[in-house]
Amino acid sequence: MDVAHPRRILAVSLDSQADQLSRVIKDLTGSSPCSPSPSLAGTTHNLSLKTQYYTATVPIWLDLIASPSDWSASFLSDEAAEVLAVLGGLVLIFSLPPSASSESIDRVRDVIHHVGHVVNNGLGGWEWDGVRLAVGVGDSDAQEWDELCAEAGLEFVQIGGNQLHLNEFGEKTGISRVKEALESNDWAQDAPSDFGDFEDASDGGEGGHLDPESLDFGFDRADFEGLKKAIWEARPGDQEPSAPTAGSGAASKAEADNQGDIQDELGHEDVDKVESMMRKLQAVRDAGEGLPEAQRKRMAARAVGEVMKEL
Repeated sequence: MDVAHPRRILAVSLDSQADQLSRVIKDLTGSSPCSPSPSLAGTTHNLSLKTQYYTATVPIWLDLIASPSDWSASFLSDEAAEVLAVLGGLVLIFSLPPSASSESIDRVRDVIHHVGHVVNNGLGGWEWDGVRLAVGVGDSDAQEWDELCAEAGLEFVQIGGNQLHLNEFGEKTGISRVKEALESNDWAQDAPSDFGDFEDASDGGEGGHLDPESLDFGFDRADFEGLKKAIWEARPGDQEPSAPTAGSGAASKAEADNQGDIQDELGHEDVDKVESMMRKLQAVRDAGEGLPEAQRKRMAARAVGEVMKEL
């Protein structure tokens, strides 16, 4: 299948690291991006993808970040909504700073934080079906950056150093992993459905309910019961009924019926809340497909923690 009008990739780096942005784009596409102006900002470069399922020429928008806070604010503004709506991937490229350079470390931490802010608050976080990557270039120790990127909702990929083609889990690394992640994405832009609410009602399988055991990343039925118990305990305590008085029979019956209606309403709200949380966990599971095992586990643990905080 040929994807005629694919979604876009936004590839960004700090303005002081434009050379790393250019290098990674060249390694990924096979050609260097060029711009009529001295800056790569605003340049579009195409990536050709071909798998057994589809072929697509995906435009990559290049941007340089001078101030991470200003950049994230602009992409979270109302004016940027149309840009975010057509994105199918966001790739942050940065140089792995040497441990002795505290200033560069702070800048990299800052840009990761603000790019993650756009992913989580502008693109939909775990529920966004696009590719979110942070590509670190260099041979410095990457453990800290891996964890920091995971907290920002980004998959960390290191390029450079004495990397093997496959890691200890048999998974691709480096630029091969970047391309693999992009190839696994759905680049077709969403089209309006003709089924409307009927399609929404069918989501989630039989009865529209999500099975916690099907999430398959360590969140089992016992955890699900714990979520429900926490929600029940968070409900306002029921007041003890007062002793009946003469002539209050009809009023007491009406009050009891009213309390029953309120309890039914709370019950529906509680069920909806639990199912909403399960859908969030399902979205995290879907987003973690194809990720390295270690990062998939970190994503799962973080998602469960976020859900528990909402109780």
